Amino acid sequence: MNKSSFFIVGQHAVIEALRNPKRKVLRIFLTEESKKNIHRKNPKKNLLTDVKVYFKTKKELDKYSTKENLLHQGYVAEIEHLEKPILKEFIKKNNNITLVCLDGVTDPRNIGSLIRSATSFNIDGILIKERNFPSESKLMYKAASGSIEYMNIFEVSNINSTLKNLKEKNFWVYGFDGKGEKNFTDIEWKGNNILLFGSEGSGMHQHTSKYADFLVKIDIDKKIESLNISNSAAIVFHHLSYIKKTVD
Repeated sequence: MNKSSFFIVGQHAVIEALRNPKRKVLRIFLTEESKKNIHRKNPKKNLLTDVKVYFKTKKELDKYSTKENLLHQGYVAEIEHLEKPILKEFIKKNNNITLVCLDGVTDPRNIGSLIRSATSFNIDGILIKERNFPSESKLMYKAASGSIEYMNIFEVSNINSTLKNLKEKNFWVYGFDGKGEKNFTDIEWKGNNILLFGSEGSGMHQHTSKYADFLVKIDIDKKIESLNISNSAAIVFHHLSYIKKTVD
């Protein structure tokens, strides 16, 4: 077994890994029904070509997902990591970039859900501290529902120095905070932007928040203290996607 490989489970996570030409799928474990489903969903291309396929019962596949209390749906795959994108190179080749920066966010389900929303609404990439990124988490891959195959995830050693460097390259940093002065919908959202979100419990680190050019908020009913980070992010991403379409 390749030391850099790991297992993922779930229909969408596995099928999108198979569809991604940049992803190396070493082995796949399927039920007879899940194999048929793969062919039904991809009639023009056999995704299982050059992949070692093993047929198992649902009960045999349970051992890959019961620990995390996940439903494998008859799909388990052993995959290798994607080549990591390089932030410096990405910035050189693109403009009007929108990046998401996660400050202290560690919950795999929330990260996975956030990646799914970011991909759905055309966010360009996600910045996350490398030691906080659960790169081999079945929970994250399942929550991302295959979208992780299409998102630029920039793992950085230091969030603060990364923000400092990006600000010097004409990025505006917007920190999302319930005490923000402006509603995020009042911002024009032009140029290169970073959407800075803090952790699920304590929010942005105080030192990191100093790198925000503006603190903005999402207006919600005052009876509710806050939203889950993945829900907050989805609202913001959808709004920015809508703004971009109307401008274009």
